[in-house]
Amino acid sequence: MDPLVASELAGSADGIPFRAKENHVHSTWAKTFLSRPELYFQPETLPEIEKIVRIAHKCRRRLTTAGCGHSPSSLTCTSSWLVNLDKYNRILSVDTDTGVVVMQSGIRLYALCEELEKHGLAMPNLGSINQQSIAGAISTGTHGSSLKHGLMSEDVLSLRVTVADGTTKFCSSEDDPELFRASLLSLGALGIITEVTFRAVPEFTLRWKQVIDADVKMFNAWERDLWTQTEFVRVWWYPYTRRAVVWTAEKTDEPLVNPKESYYDNTLGYYVYHNLLYASQFFPRVLPWIEWFVFGMQYGFRNGTTSGAVQPSRKALLMNCLYSQFVNEWAIPLHKGPEALRRLSSWLNQLPPSDPDYVPHNIPFSAEGLYVHAPVEVRVSNTSPSNPKSLRPNSRPYLDPTAEGSPTLYLNATLYRPYYSDPPCRARYYEAFEWLMRDLGGRPHWAKNFETDGAEIESMYGSNLRQWRKVRESVDPDGLFVGAWHRRFVLEDGPLLPLEEAEIKREKSSRAGGVIFEGVVGTAR
Repeated sequence: MDPLVASELAGSADGIPFRAKENHVHSTWAKTFLSRPELYFQPETLPEIEKIVRIAHKCRRRLTTAGCGHSPSSLTCTSSWLVNLDKYNRILSVDTDTGVVVMQSGIRLYALCEELEKHGLAMPNLGSINQQSIAGAISTGTHGSSLKHGLMSEDVLSLRVTVADGTTKFCSSEDDPELFRASLLSLGALGIITEVTFRAVPEFTLRWKQVIDADVKMFNAWERDLWTQTEFVRVWWYPYTRRAVVWTAEKTDEPLVNPKESYYDNTLGYYVYHNLLYASQFFPRVLPWIEWFVFGMQYGFRNGTTSGAVQPSRKALLMNCLYSQFVNEWAIPLHKGPEALRRLSSWLNQLPPSDPDYVPHNIPFSAEGLYVHAPVEVRVSNTSPSNPKSLRPNSRPYLDPTAEGSPTLYLNATLYRPYYSDPPCRARYYEAFEWLMRDLGGRPHWAKNFETDGAEIESMYGSNLRQWRKVRESVDPDGLFVGAWHRRFVLEDGPLLPLEEAEIKREKSSRAGGVIFEGVVGTAR
């Protein structure tokens, strides 16, 4: 152990704790990736965070920050030092008149929503889950499903970021706007976000309804009112049965009404579905039948089946992720959605030209013998000029994957990993899915399992990526916060930075079915 680290662990002369643990195993929520950091920290104060950064720099150790690890990628993997901010999670101030809330960056979204509710406030928008820390949600481009909202970061007013020299910088759209735009989607590569100032809204209740019907009805409504009928809209599309669940939600003053639960909705359905998915690993041909059966039990076998409820927004906007999963999600222009789904359907179902739903898919990979888990999650986001929030100057993240001139559609191809076993269809399905998304001008969601290489990312973002790199280099020239994931996707080809961590090995985990990452800091290429 480095003498400086040993000395700090023995007792800090400056009175600032140095809380480090050894033998910690870090994993993603889905157990897709695991790593064994040399030291693991859970600081409780800003001076602790600044001290960890300074000592890491002196000891030539890379620093990674992780929250709940919900991203199924290797983004947060490290063999060096790992910082978790779960104990740095307090609300610092709340202005109930303006809705402005200042918080420590480690607070989880579910805890934030509970605290806001005590003050009669709520988050304007949420993604599908609320387990992430606010810093993690910002840093990876988390979004919900609404044409009236963009990324979650659009409601962030300012940030404090502890950078590689151990100092903490303040930034906003007016003060250091370049650092602000880079940090709003930082991928953990600029520093540690330590404080977030966020604009909340008065708490609200949502009346939601979901309808399962033939997907052609969804396609026919696409340009009419599918995405504008209510403030929040999301869709689950099932290619084998050619059906879709359309979920809509609007604000209401009605009294709360809990959703109805059937005997299948709880433990029984969970284990039936899980075991059916596991059986499909050995008999993939049963997947279309599983899709028909499970989602019929869940939503109804008859087209037009409807359900609904009235719930607080912090509950209504969420969904259960159920099992370990790979997730490949891309953003494409909204108007290309029907084309994308019809082409994917033609490919997956191997439709003949005589089929009335056939469209030429042009995907250069065969789907013969391929069976995938469904559905595809379909959501919208809006950072175009039609969203007034997007007009705030200097507030669009450099690495925002959404379309700038029009609303954006997110397509999410999820593949469950029953009992942590990888689905055999993954490689070919995702290869074809990504080919289609690129063909439609898409960009991958940063926190997901995409395989697009750095050269393609460069072509997608151009000058915005170069400006993000420039800002990143200005606050972390030695690569204290840089790892193998960053080098692969967002950094230029070239020699490793002095403190950059390079990947040296991956091996299959016998315990969790995922991949164990090993890296080393400061090696030459």
